[in-house]
Amino acid sequence: MIKLIVNADDFGYSAGVNYGIIESHLHGIVNSTTMMMNMSGTRHAVELAKQYPTLKVGIHLVLTCGKPLVDNVKTLVDENGNFKSLAYLMKHLDIDLQELEREWTAQIEAFYEAGLTPNHFDSHHHVHGWDVLYPIVKRLSDKYNLPVRRPSHAFDLPYYSDVFLDDFYGESISEDYFYSLEEKVMDGQTAEIMTHPGFVDQEVLNGSSYNVLRAKETHILTHVSLPESITLK
Repeated sequence: MIKLIVNADDFGYSAGVNYGIIESHLHGIVNSTTMMMNMSGTRHAVELAKQYPTLKVGIHLVLTCGKPLVDNVKTLVDENGNFKSLAYLMKHLDIDLQELEREWTAQIEAFYEAGLTPNHFDSHHHVHGWDVLYPIVKRLSDKYNLPVRRPSHAFDLPYYSDVFLDDFYGESISEDYFYSLEEKVMDGQTAEIMTHPGFVDQEVLNGSSYNVLRAKETHILTHVSLPESITLK
């Protein structure tokens, strides 16, 4: 039997995303989510997390979207005070790691201060898997005793699952996807699938290149039937 964690990324991005995630939990197969602590929908996501405690909630650490929670992190932001873009950081990773550790610590602390207890953490755009950021990720994992989404290559970290799959995305999203899991995951393993359900609101249309397909993901995740060899963890 394959044990499945269906994690909805971007909880807190906007009210529309939040409602899509809750819909995909209450009426679908999403059983885990990770929350962005610096976005317009964060406070709303906190309220929903408390209202629906059956949904496991972790932290979606942010480096490439919105604004930081702390001041004086000049190497992390652009001229407008927003986090630098992923495209920029992929070419110029000119950030101060002490500034980033202070910011990510603040994001984790904000989660606890909101009255929530995380069960793991990952990151927006998978940046926690970058080699240069490993020392920060390791210290945060140890400090807060939290497992981490498995990156593309092995680090000395406690992982949230045996297998992590990021290919339920874009053109690959379909109900058939879940019937091919036995080709990727061995019997007895726990697999985490990254998903991005959401309803499309103005924040998503304006701010995210992945927008309309969030609604399609929501439809699939609330209508799919899992094979008998797969159970939700």
